[in-house]
Amino acid sequence: MEQLKAELSQVLGEPLSRLECVSEQPYAHLFALYDAQGHAVPLLAKSYLAAGIARQEAYKLSMLSREGLVRMPAVYGLVVTRQSPYKDVLLMERLRGVPVEAPTRNPQRWETLKEQIVEGILAWHRIDSHGCVGTVDSTQENNWRNWYRQRVEVLWVTLSQMQAPQFTAADRALLYRARANLPQLFQDFDDSAVLVHGNLTLRSMVKDARSDQLLAMVNPGVVLWAPREYDLFRLSEEGAAGELLGAYLQRAPVAESFVARRWLYALWEAVGRLLHTGQLDQPAFAHASRQLLPWLS
Repeated sequence: MEQLKAELSQVLGEPLSRLECVSEQPYAHLFALYDAQGHAVPLLAKSYLAAGIARQEAYKLSMLSREGLVRMPAVYGLVVTRQSPYKDVLLMERLRGVPVEAPTRNPQRWETLKEQIVEGILAWHRIDSHGCVGTVDSTQENNWRNWYRQRVEVLWVTLSQMQAPQFTAADRALLYRARANLPQLFQDFDDSAVLVHGNLTLRSMVKDARSDQLLAMVNPGVVLWAPREYDLFRLSEEGAAGELLGAYLQRAPVAESFVARRWLYALWEAVGRLLHTGQLDQPAFAHASRQLLPWLS
């Protein structure tokens, strides 16, 4: 930590007294910076555990900001670091606010906030990909069904070639069945790809602590072009997230078969996270497995 602090002090041209880790995400750690007098610097340092992700996120933030209605944090610079375990550091705007998962002061404010969030998401979802799908660094002319099948195949082959004690024999059997059922799960699927945030959760949405008004969205995923349903599956939880999903679907319904595919997406998302970070979100994987199982032949 001291070496990272010294490196960032040199980059910024002023000494930093300390770094404070304010968030640990699967792919990165977020640090608040404090100057020599102990005052908070209006910057955050997002330090990535894998190389190349920071550059993709910087591009994604810029594009979402340019094409949408919702504010995204400004990016001020990218630092290639040698301070283990980090590979890259993104210097970005420090936003004042709290995650949307914090309850609003009254039900009417929650209704208003949901409307603001849904309108912001729909602004991105109105931008068609013109036949492209994929991630920031790997976009191709393809349909979503074929692209996602390729992604699952890569994840499956990679997992098969490594030791992953986090997965039991029953877990691997379920993943095999999920992979084999892809044609049925995507039968008659014809939704086109659009611009997506790629990591829609209540934690990636920031509101004003006093007014409960939407301030910004943060932490986008690396998937750039995908069908709308792929941007929604992370909201498949009980409580506020599920209410927000319901508000979106009232404005812009998706195919009924999304009720099954959302758990397919969640299942393989957990696998991808394990392969990239070495950490398995066991509760999320187990929940997705239970919910997907009735839909598998």
